[in-house]
Amino acid sequence: MKRKLSIAFAFIAWFAVIVQFYLMMENRIASVPETIIRFFSFFTILTNTLVAIYFTSQSQKENSASFFSKAGRLTAITVYILVVGLIYQLVLRQIWEPTGMQKIVDELLHSVTPVITLIYWFLYEEKKLVNWSQIPYWLIYPAIYLTYILIRGHISGFYPYPFVNVTEIGYQQILINSLGVLILFVILSSGMILIGKGSVVNSKDT
Repeated sequence: MKRKLSIAFAFIAWFAVIVQFYLMMENRIASVPETIIRFFSFFTILTNTLVAIYFTSQSQKENSASFFSKAGRLTAITVYILVVGLIYQLVLRQIWEPTGMQKIVDELLHSVTPVITLIYWFLYEEKKLVNWSQIPYWLIYPAIYLTYILIRGHISGFYPYPFVNVTEIGYQQILINSLGVLILFVILSSGMILIGKGSVVNSKDT
């Protein structure tokens, strides 16, 4: 069952990322190399790609030695993709209205993939082995991402999201926004650890 779900979820994630790449190239407003760089400058794309790679690795028959097989890795990935979904629903959904295939892909990237990843986490994460000390390590990826987009944005003038657009809102607001997202990461991470520990306790009681 786990392998079948992994294959199905990997297909969904890869489909969304690949079609989004095609759509972005078809509607590009910059050169091909610049468009490719911009494509991979979105946290949404990077994280959905990470999810796709994760499910692909889990679909293999022998993955016991996989990087992703260690307890906590699935929790971290789930937190990342949940942040993608929540920020889109709360902040970004209201500022544009995609249509056609773009709308379908948008929902896959921001709604469907977060939900199926969360379901997979509930089913297969080794929750009893996930602990609080892992949270700082989970924050390294978003910290590196923020540093990258700010540096590249300063050089190229392109910022993938309005809430990190230094040109329009300034560094002080960027700091406030980043702090808010950091808090969201920590809350989600803590919540998932608490849920995981609670489920372990309940399973022991039964």
